This record gives sequence, C-alpha cells and structure tokens, in this order.
Amino acid sequence: MAVVMKATKCPTDELSLTNKAIVNISDFQDEVKYIEVSTGPGQHFVFAIHRSEDVPRNAIGFSLLQRKWATLSINQDIEIKPYRFNPTSATECLCNVVMEVDFLQKKTTTLEPYDTDLMAKDFIMQFSGLALTVGQPLVFSFQDKKLLGLAVKTLEAVDPQLAMQENKTEPKKTKFGKLSGNCTVTFEKTEGSSINLVGKAKGKIVRQSIINPDWDFGKMGIGGLDKEFNAIFRRAFASRVFPPELVEQLGCKHVKGILLFGPPGTGKTLMARQIGTMLNAREPKIVNGPQILDKYVGESEANVRRLFAEAEEEEKRLGPNSGLHIIIFDEIDAICKARGSVAGNSGVHDTVVNQLLAKIDGVEQLNNILVIGMTNRRDMIDEALLRPGRLEVQMEIGLPNEDGRFQILNIHTRRMHEYKKINPDVDNRELAAKTKNFSGAELEGLVRAAQSTAMNRLIKAASKVEVDPEAMQKLLVNREDFLHALDNDIKPAFGTAAEALETYLARGIINWGTPVSNLIEDGKLYTEQAKASESGGLVSILLEGPPNSGKTALAAKLALMSDFPFVKICSPDDMVGFTESAKCLQIRKIFDDAYRSTLSCIVVDNVERLLDYGPIGPRYSNLTLQALLVLLKKQPPKGRKLLILCTSSRRQVLEDMEMLSAFTAILHVPNLSKPEHVLAVLEEYDLFSKSEMSSLAKKMSGQKIFVGIKKLQGLIDMARQTEQAYRVTKFLCKLEEEGGLDAGTSIHQ
Repeated sequence: MAVVMKATKCPTDELSLTNKAIVNISDFQDEVKYIEVSTGPGQHFVFAIHRSEDVPRNAIGFSLLQRKWATLSINQDIEIKPYRFNPTSATECLCNVVMEVDFLQKKTTTLEPYDTDLMAKDFIMQFSGLALTVGQPLVFSFQDKKLLGLAVKTLEAVDPQLAMQENKTEPKKTKFGKLSGNCTVTFEKTEGSSINLVGKAKGKIVRQSIINPDWDFGKMGIGGLDKEFNAIFRRAFASRVFPPELVEQLGCKHVKGILLFGPPGTGKTLMARQIGTMLNAREPKIVNGPQILDKYVGESEANVRRLFAEAEEEEKRLGPNSGLHIIIFDEIDAICKARGSVAGNSGVHDTVVNQLLAKIDGVEQLNNILVIGMTNRRDMIDEALLRPGRLEVQMEIGLPNEDGRFQILNIHTRRMHEYKKINPDVDNRELAAKTKNFSGAELEGLVRAAQSTAMNRLIKAASKVEVDPEAMQKLLVNREDFLHALDNDIKPAFGTAAEALETYLARGIINWGTPVSNLIEDGKLYTEQAKASESGGLVSILLEGPPNSGKTALAAKLALMSDFPFVKICSPDDMVGFTESAKCLQIRKIFDDAYRSTLSCIVVDNVERLLDYGPIGPRYSNLTLQALLVLLKKQPPKGRKLLILCTSSRRQVLEDMEMLSAFTAILHVPNLSKPEHVLAVLEEYDLFSKSEMSSLAKKMSGQKIFVGIKKLQGLIDMARQTEQAYRVTKFLCKLEEEGGLDAGTSIHQ
C-alpha cells in the first residue's frame, strides 16, 4: 500500500556514496529492501534503501544526482511503496552491466590510469544488491582516488526459468534489474571524457572518426594525385583510424609530419587544404613561412611556440584523448633553411629551426599534432627536419601524367558541362594528350584562356565596348578556343623551349649527303634508347665537328624528333657575364628541372664556350667543368629518362679535359667535302638555273672542297643579291676566298 512521504536531502556525503535512498529506521519493516517512488503518472523509480536515524520520520533522503534523475525537489510529496524482486523474473538475474564513466568533478582531471578490472571488483563489493535502471546516475569512490560519476548504459539479464528448462542462457537486454555478486561489469568512457581507462573490463569506446563523415573522396577537386594521396593516407592517417588500444599493442607511433615538395602549380597547397578539410580535427592553422620571422630577438621563436600552444595545453589536459591539431606551413623553406647556411650573425633562422624541431619531436614531444610543410625547394630544408619522427612522410607532387591531366581538365570544365556552355567537339582526352608537362595550375589557366577567347567573340569593340545582348544564349566554348589558348596564351614552365629550337632550325636541315642521313639515323636510335624502359635512363651524345658545320641545328632537330615533353637549351648565350658559381647554379637548375619530367631532353650548346675555354693561355673554368662532368654522368631519378645532346667544335680540348668518357656516344658532324654535296645544297635553294648549275658542276669538278653548311648558306644569300650575269663567278670566287675551294684556274675557264 502506497504512503505519501516528503523528499529531502541526503544527511551526509558518506551516505550519498551508497547510491541508496536514506530512510528513517522506524518507517519501514526490516524485510523491506527496496522502495518504488512515484513522482507522477508513469514516473516510477526503484531505489535500494539504507536506514539511518539522521533522516526524520516520513521523509526520504536523496542525493543531488538522485534528485536530478528522478526530477525531485526538496519537500516534494511523493508516493512510496515497498518493492520486491520476483525470484523467477529475468530482472532478478542481471548478468552484464555496462557503465559509462567520467570524473564527477570534470575540472579536476588526471591522466593517471584507472584499472577497470579492479574497478569492477570494487563496484560489486560496494553495490551488490543495488537496484539499477538504464540511465540511472551513480557516484563511485574508487580506492580513495577522485570521485567518479557513472551512468547505467545497458543492462542484460538471463531468464532463470528458460535457463533451467531449455538450457538457454543467452542474455537479453532489460531496462531494470538487481546487481548480483556474479554480474559482469564493464566500464566505458563517456564521450569527451579525459579519464584514462586500462584493463580488460574496459568496454568498446565510441570514438569520433578521424575522417569527416560528410567527406566525399570523389569531390576532392584534386586531379592526377590519386597515387600520392593514397600513399599519404597509408603513411600518415592509417594508424589514426584504428583504436588507440590497437596502436598501443603494436607499439606504433603516429606520423607527426608530412612534407609535400615539387614544381610550382602541381597542387601541393590544394592537397594540404583538402587534408585539413578531410580530417575530423581542429581547424587547421595555415601559416606562410615568412610570417614566422620577426625583426626582434626571440620573437620568431615565440611565434613558433604560439602555434603549438593550444595543442600543448590539450595534450597536458587530455593526454592520449586529445584531438588532432593540424599546422600547415606554406613555403616552409623560408624558415627551415639548413642551419649555418644563412649569412649574418643574428642566427634567427637557426634558432627557429631549433624551436620547431623541439616542438615536433623534442624531449617534451607532442603526439596530437600533424605538421604539413610545402616547398618547391626541398634541397634547402635542414636535414634534421627530414628524419623519421619529424617531417617523415616526404611526398613529391610532380607533373601529372595524361590520365591526371584528363582528370584535372574534367574538374575545371565540370561547371561548363553542367550548364551546357561547352561545345561537344571539345575532347578532354585529346587536350590531355596535347598538354604534355602542363602542371595543374597551367591546365586551369588553359581553361580560363579558352573561356576568355570565347567571351571575346561576343564583345563588339567599336567607339565603346559593347557586349552582345544574346551572350547568355550564344556563349559556347569550343575546341578552337582551347587550341588557340594552347598555341598563343599558355606555355608550360616545364615544356619544350619551342622558340629557341625554331630559331636554331630557321633554315631547316638540308640532307646534302650520306653523312647527314647517317647522323639523323644514329640520332633516332639513341633517342629510342633513351626512351626504352630497359635502358639505364641516361643517354648523352656529343655532336662534334668543325665550326659552321650545323651541329646546333642537328641537335635541335634530334631534340624535336625525340618528341620529349621537356626540352631545355643550356646555351652560353644565356650566361654572358655570369660568375663561375652563378653559371654552375644555372646549369644545375636546368638539370634539376629536367629530373621532374618523365621524359626530358637537354641541349648543351657550344660546350667549350660554357667552360670559358680560350686557346691563348690556355684557360678554362674548372668549377664549371667539374659541375658538367658530374651532371653528365648523374643518373636521373627512378622512372625518369634523360637525353643530353652536347655540341662542340673542339674535340681535342674536351679530350684533354677528360670529358669524352662522360658521353654515351660521339657523333662527328663533317663539313661538305665534295662538289656533289655543294650542288645538292644549291638545288634545295633553287637559286641557279639549269645551265648555271651545269656550269658550276663543270667548274667545281675535281676540286677539293671543305666548307661548313652555315658558311655555304651565307654565300648563297650573298649570291642571291648579285646580278644574274655574274652570279656563278661571284659565288665561286667567294667560295674560294672563304677557303672552301682550292685556288686554281678552273673557275675562270
């Protein structure tokens, strides 16, 4: 039978730790162990009771947690009746209890480990026989440590009748039950709690996924970098996806630093930005390298410490439960140059590097950070920063291949396809094939240039600029717009030096005889050797011969015939006035750029001029010579192919300098040495009539000839300006004067 009693406070803190309702000794008979409290229609709560003289009669003491859970207020009238558990009911036999645990006072936290096995034993000893309801809060004093707040998460019980009759002991979930001495208690950490649980009685922890649940890998906007992104994910994030317990069992340490390096415009910053968006972590801190530096002593180092301050504070407070803090350094080479390499006595760069090293992997290292650095100049960064434990994942973000370029073009034309502003004749696969060695930024620029060309068609530039009123309907970007942009607007930084090659080949290659045919045929074979997968990756050819024999033009022809996407010319013309060290750096940069392309060709023109060779003395630049010798023999990176074409008019000089052994092959480019050679060239230019050609053939017959093709072309240009009556005689006289024809009476016959 229900009685009405008043709710009151629990008399003492010690009694509140029992998690029972406190009643007066005289209010209930001794056999009553539990009471049912009714606070309203459908609101029923069962408590175990503890008798005490400190509670007045007709009153029941509840702790603050109990009052909040049962929505009780002090002096509230509540209906109370004794409650008895049915021995045959499933609620009598709780077999599994799962508790969520956290510090009762969340401000006073500690990283001291709490052994869940000992906690389970202590819990059973303190609270055996306690009535438990799902959602019920409890207070737990464990080994005189800090007070813990518990909440009943799940209860499982076995029906004793079914267990006896059918041998079925499979537990079923229940909302209410009595804690028995042989019950299994499991503790799970409350979400967001900093408590450090250890032991076998630790339940599954519901962890926040490190990958943003709304993230769609298909909408990353990164084209051509699938392989690199997968490698970064495998190295840097795979260990963070698994539970800390497994990582601890493996003895695995998280990667704390990533370095993205490569040519400008290949997507390093974009990838770092997408990594920050993908991860379910704190908002990334993006820092430009130069922002760290400060003119005041110690302020640059303080700027570095401020970047890590938030992560440091959270690491101290939450330990292994701390969230991930991402710090992105753009242009990291600005602050992390090799120590001792920066001139001056301030040493600011050195101390900044030291401070960064200490924060990432020093004595008081942080485990909740991920530093992402980006640079175009990996060679400038201090080596200590690149070792494992610091920026240990180093990923080259190179130029995209054809499939990568196709992906990038699809990304940048997606909006035009959606709104049908692109002509069906635009084939991204065709454009990808035509844009060899374009970076991602240059492909984006190509799309913009094509759009500008298309928009320009609809602009009327009369006395004032007017836009076609039907531009919205008419505007359509077509294939011709892309081809126009490709030919006139956008040139890849790592592409073919087309203008220089066109200059060298302005007069074309004249096949005046077998020597030229053999040279071109041999050049093709060496080009194919450079491309072949089984080759070593490096083929270097020296084209040597007398001055004006056309060596540079032949080298340019072979470079174009190779169809390599990267062709660079290393010419003394571009290095006039350079110091020895500046010249070496320029040559080194050309080779470094070549290593970034899959297939590269370098034309080193006029080697002896590069070496500052002079016949009087003689003298030459030993520094440049040593640099060239090293680079001519250096194998390109794995998977890269390099063809080097050198020209020289001083074979003997190069032999004395011991350079000839550095070349895969040496091809001799001869002068014209027979009358038929000269006649073959004259026929190409169609300057002389048939009768004049017969006269020339007759007069040159039996003569010794030795003239370079460039010299002969100059004589032909001169003869073109001469009156026709004297043209043959003038040409032969000049040929004789230039030393290309033996003096004799035959030319005057």
